[in-house]
Amino acid sequence: MRVSLAYSPCPNDTFMFHAMVEGLVDTEGLSFDVTLSDVEDLNMSAPSLTYDISKMSYHGWFNVMGLYRMLESGSALGYDCGPLCVCKAGNHTAASFKAAVSSEVPGDVATPPTTLRVAIPGKYTTGALLYDLAFEGRGIKVPMLFSEIGRSVLSGECDLGVLIHESRFTYAEQGLELVCDLGSWWQEISGAPIPLGGIAVKRNLGEEFARKVERVLRRSILYAMENPEASGSYVAAHAQEISEGVLKQHIEMFVNKYSLSLGDEGLRAVRLLKDYYLKYKEQRDEERDYQDGGSEKVLSNGEPNGQST
Repeated sequence: MRVSLAYSPCPNDTFMFHAMVEGLVDTEGLSFDVTLSDVEDLNMSAPSLTYDISKMSYHGWFNVMGLYRMLESGSALGYDCGPLCVCKAGNHTAASFKAAVSSEVPGDVATPPTTLRVAIPGKYTTGALLYDLAFEGRGIKVPMLFSEIGRSVLSGECDLGVLIHESRFTYAEQGLELVCDLGSWWQEISGAPIPLGGIAVKRNLGEEFARKVERVLRRSILYAMENPEASGSYVAAHAQEISEGVLKQHIEMFVNKYSLSLGDEGLRAVRLLKDYYLKYKEQRDEERDYQDGGSEKVLSNGEPNGQST
């Protein structure tokens, strides 16, 4: 059976998928038409059911749960691995906000001025959701490709930036300063690891298909963990950051026990983030109703049948 498969060019994804797309593990009769694309592009393509199997931010998936089933294998989820909110070193407005953040008690952060421009790695990324949850959606959000965020903050186009992927490891070298570790903020308020992204399959392909993909992907991840050098060239060819040390650090942070299986702890974390998202969305819709009598339409087709995540 030939199916369409899409994932990001980030090191954790290319590391995990290399063995199965190169035929190094048993794929149980599956073959793949592979597309590599930025995760926000994949989030945006999900409502159109573009791919049979697709990487998605958990925030993006919350909007299409009725269309896609999230697999228990393949997730980027863990502790101390969340997005980072940064500013340019010497930006006095952002620096004063940073000082206010530092003075707050755990789990409670200062509110940025509404005029601050905030570069986000896409409207439906989990980084964007965490920023909105932590800072009540304040600021003027400017979506852009994740690799452009650092430059936009350094140039003064934006005051703050939400960094994900490789850039979270190199921001200090670029002249950026940390304002708030959004992953740590999440851990403090929830006591749970942060669910960043996962691998989802079309619901209309059935549960048996989903379980097969789950097995094949887990097999591929195990192969990668046991033979880390095998995917080295493939990972490097698609990465934004070419430093071998950064690539290794990235993979070690985002490919872990939760990538093999979410388990009870991972599933609980996903449910918690979904609950926070739904409460935040309800609050924003109520504010919109009050202001103009209109309400944003949700993309979701409703809760997934028989699936808590």
